[in-house]
Amino acid sequence: MKDEALNSLFDAVANELLTKIKTGEAKPADLAVAVKFLKDNNITCLPVDGNSLEALMKTMPFSNDDKLSYNSFQS
Repeated sequence: MKDEALNSLFDAVANELLTKIKTGEAKPADLAVAVKFLKDNNITCLPVDGNSLEALMKTMPFSNDDKLSYNSFQS
């Protein structure tokens, strides 16, 4: 029963954060909570061709010399 309650709480938090982000209602604090939630649960992402992290990285105001080659992480 305890595991069920924890799983329900995890799902509720994830769904609430996702809803706020998808509807555009998320405030900067909500986004910070979402980032921490992902980090605390060891959820990571690498920028690869075509994913949203790559698109975000391309919009950052850094020269190409400042960016690491993210393709070097791919096997």
